[in-house]
Amino acid sequence: MSSAPGPAREPPRYLSKAEAEAIEKELLEDYRFGRQQLIEIWGHACAMAVTKAFPLPSLPRKQPTVLVVCGPAQNGAIGLVCARHLRIFDYEPTIFYPKRSPDPLYQDFTTQCEKMDIPFLSYLPTEVQLINDAYNAVVDAVLGAEAEAAEGREPCAAILSTLKLVRIPIVSLDVPSGWDVEAGSSGGISPDVLVSLSAPKQCARRFLGRQHFVAGRFLPYDVQKKFELNPPEYPGTECVVALRAPRQ
Repeated sequence: MSSAPGPAREPPRYLSKAEAEAIEKELLEDYRFGRQQLIEIWGHACAMAVTKAFPLPSLPRKQPTVLVVCGPAQNGAIGLVCARHLRIFDYEPTIFYPKRSPDPLYQDFTTQCEKMDIPFLSYLPTEVQLINDAYNAVVDAVLGAEAEAAEGREPCAAILSTLKLVRIPIVSLDVPSGWDVEAGSSGGISPDVLVSLSAPKQCARRFLGRQHFVAGRFLPYDVQKKFELNPPEYPGTECVVALRAPRQ
């Protein structure tokens, strides 16, 4: 006699901007996570998501090139860590980081990439076909949740104008650049892959791309419970999980 099926798993909760900020504040202040530690966790998880969305054998170009575009704030630092781990995983990342942060922590992440011989572009080609021809994918680490403060300012505005035109896949970290954290896209880029950090944000409900990953396994159980996150089930020892099966 077969046993009755267990209760259905609740879908993950999609966070408002205030809720996402409250979780990060609690991790930093109550659980004593360091900011460098969080950025490292998130950046590593983002690189893992890239390897799942674009395994090396599946890349259309002979060279496993990936362009990582980094903004001046925390999302950009996560992009730097992502690039470093992609290099470790035998990809060939190139970084465009036009407005480098004076924050010593972010400078350390930059140095780590430079010491691993990851090239930095001095400019982003405005001829989009050059990007399409040179890279297999673009990692969008430009704005994330900081969109409201920087979207209209240079160099971010010019970067977004270029990324809207590329034809190769885009992987956005946490919040696609140009999107409102809660309302979603208002003329921003259209990523193929989204990697939500800690938990999905409300804008992710409007994501129509190929794969949506969540990188939140590291969250302490009490934080998951307090904020009623209903996290997805992570198989084995995975630190990221896809919420949606790949769309063919």
